Amino acid sequence: MNKQRFVRQSFLGPDADERIAQCTVGVAGLGGGGSHVIQQLAHIGFQHYVLFDGDIVEESNLNRLIGAKTFDAPAETSKLHIAKTVIYGLQPDAKVRSFAGRWQDRPEMFRECQIVLGCVDGYQGRSELEVACRRYMMHYIDIGMDVHGEKAPVIGGQVILSSPGNICMRCMGFLTDAKLKEEGEKYGKAGSRPQVVWPNGVLASVAVGLAVDLVTGWTKRSSKFAYLVFDGNENTLKESLTLRNIQIECCPHFPEADLGDPVPIVF
Repeated sequence: MNKQRFVRQSFLGPDADERIAQCTVGVAGLGGGGSHVIQQLAHIGFQHYVLFDGDIVEESNLNRLIGAKTFDAPAETSKLHIAKTVIYGLQPDAKVRSFAGRWQDRPEMFRECQIVLGCVDGYQGRSELEVACRRYMMHYIDIGMDVHGEKAPVIGGQVILSSPGNICMRCMGFLTDAKLKEEGEKYGKAGSRPQVVWPNGVLASVAVGLAVDLVTGWTKRSSKFAYLVFDGNENTLKESLTLRNIQIECCPHFPEADLGDPVPIVF
């Protein structure tokens, strides 16, 4: 490892470079948010990756897909290829396991990860990722953004950290049965969603900061959960009011019996 490269992040701790290099991170979704995440993880020095995305670069991606070039759209370059090019350009010795498809088809590939970052659309996908991470005893960091309204557009987004043994996204009020039901009823009718590069960059930066703190402990934070709400019109990122007022000390949705790998049934 080139120590000189990371000398300006030595404040993270005397062994931070080794901790970061040894950590395996998973990223589900390598589009607008995920491409920012990949770029920053590689800059910081992460060496081990498990990546999922089955999409190719389209013209409409070029306003926000970090690492993609103009020619990647007509060439139908895969987003996995873009991500790996970014990683290897900064970390030529990195170990990257990449899968062109849905993570749900091969969830066991995430088992080697310590942290998974979800950059997916929809509440159902987020719910499934959190369940998988709880099952495999991994930290889950979720990011997402959307634009609401037409006459007066409002950019909103969130960064959430959910860890086994701590409150989950349902406890935080982000995931609800009503949201999942409404999304299910609209399945296949969502159409194109407004996306621009700068909110994805903000959210990805905060998510990567949470990941680095989990690995190095440099901030000395004792909490292993977070729910930050982004207002893209005001350019603010604040702790969710729901989280500030929460009174739950332990998660009722994921009791200890549901944590860790399932115990095999012996007949």
